[in-house]
Amino acid sequence: MKSYHLRKTMLAPVLMAGLAFGQSALAAKDVTVAVPYGFDSLDPYNTNSTQSQAVGKGWYEGLFGFDMDFKIHPLLATGYEVSEDGLTYTFKLREGVKFHDGTDFNADAVKVNFERVLDRSNALGRYNQFKNIDKVEVIDPSTVKVTLKAPFSAFINNLAHPSAMIISPAALKKYGKNINLHPTGTGQYTFVEWNPGQNVKMKKFDGYWDKDHIAKVDTINFRVVTDNNTRAAVMQTGEAQFTYPIPYEQAAILKKNDKVDVIAKPSIIARYIAMNNLVKPFDNPKVREAMNYAINKEALNKVVFNGFARVAEGVVPGKVEFSQKMKPWPYDPKKARELLAEAGYPQGFETTLWSAYNDGTSVKAIQFIQQQLRQVGVKVSVEALEAGQRVQRVETVQNPKDAKVRMYYIGWSASTGEANWALSPLLAGDAWPPTFGNFSYYKNDQVDKDLADALKTTDKTEKSRLYKDAQEHIYKDAPWVFLNTADTVAARSKKLDGFEVMPDASYYFKDVSLKD
Repeated sequence: MKSYHLRKTMLAPVLMAGLAFGQSALAAKDVTVAVPYGFDSLDPYNTNSTQSQAVGKGWYEGLFGFDMDFKIHPLLATGYEVSEDGLTYTFKLREGVKFHDGTDFNADAVKVNFERVLDRSNALGRYNQFKNIDKVEVIDPSTVKVTLKAPFSAFINNLAHPSAMIISPAALKKYGKNINLHPTGTGQYTFVEWNPGQNVKMKKFDGYWDKDHIAKVDTINFRVVTDNNTRAAVMQTGEAQFTYPIPYEQAAILKKNDKVDVIAKPSIIARYIAMNNLVKPFDNPKVREAMNYAINKEALNKVVFNGFARVAEGVVPGKVEFSQKMKPWPYDPKKARELLAEAGYPQGFETTLWSAYNDGTSVKAIQFIQQQLRQVGVKVSVEALEAGQRVQRVETVQNPKDAKVRMYYIGWSASTGEANWALSPLLAGDAWPPTFGNFSYYKNDQVDKDLADALKTTDKTEKSRLYKDAQEHIYKDAPWVFLNTADTVAARSKKLDGFEVMPDASYYFKDVSLKD
């Protein structure tokens, strides 16, 4: 039996001055973060939104988490053992931790949460992330054993993902399906309010178990500001202390503000257009290829992203483990028109293009794509969906035949840091809505086999071979229009420290502080 003992990662020491003067020296500190779109859910097991999951890290914690370098560190677990056959994981849990409602965190809480997402009658969106679990057993209050159906080499990565949070069982029992409106975890902050389309607010939790990381600010308010210019303006005026993403065209202006820092970092965010492979004309691979040739991605990066993006070089962004670099699809409108003619659409066709987001940059993106496709005879009507519309129209459709989605502009970050999470939720044959995010309704048996086999081996050479084969098949089948990978570009007040954007576009704010 292999044994892994995880030492608590020390992130940032408490300032000695703060200790000297005591808690009373800390005046009320309120942080406002301007976010580009609304929140679709506050249940970590029932959202695919990176933003929603990122905010949830304030009040929820999982057994493990990622630091800023995407290294796994312990949270509610202190260590684990895994059997030689890779099927059984035994976790030692942190003792003395309480949920915000005063109940104890223990092995029963882990069991309740994992069994909740595995119960198909609950129809939770993150089922696929946990479906390989066969059973969860409580050994004692601080020990839980998880048995898998088959070896799953990315299991600990999945448990570090911000969807694998532990919710108070008492709160789950009290609120049931309405737990979405009453987040109750073990984190640094407690939930205050959620006004859909407007804001989500949290406040400091004085009873937090990790005394080295008691929150240094009193409240954090995530305010929805969809308009790009307005989001930049609230940073200029100091109404907000942080915003991501900043309007790319505003980066140079914000850099001139001596009270604001502009922070640009490489990301692992893949942006693409999913095409519904089950319906005409996108059931024809020649049409899907034509769409890839029809869009000038270099121009898209300049016009919409102001140069803070690179053309997609494959299915999986380069910083993700086991990604495969490929030759970008070139801009060739002549080739696009030829392929459309061969597919039986010499005059083009009409369709719809929805955006999963309604922020200013996303609106500019779909308008640019609309113009590009018009040049090859494809007329698209565009619509930027609000969070609720996205859930209703796309994510929770029960029958593929009822899916109205045709072309769907969206982004995805592999928040576990490896290729399985960049591929399986989006392109596996069993990940169609409402199970997960395969909005293209794509299925390739060889791809499915490669993805499954890759999780059964811990041999990195073999995993690399399998993921390479899967990515090559996907790239050839072109279920998506492969667009780009953009930088994360944020603006932060110079009074604010410790609030960061991670490579997957999630937030890291465990050590956030605000100067007077």
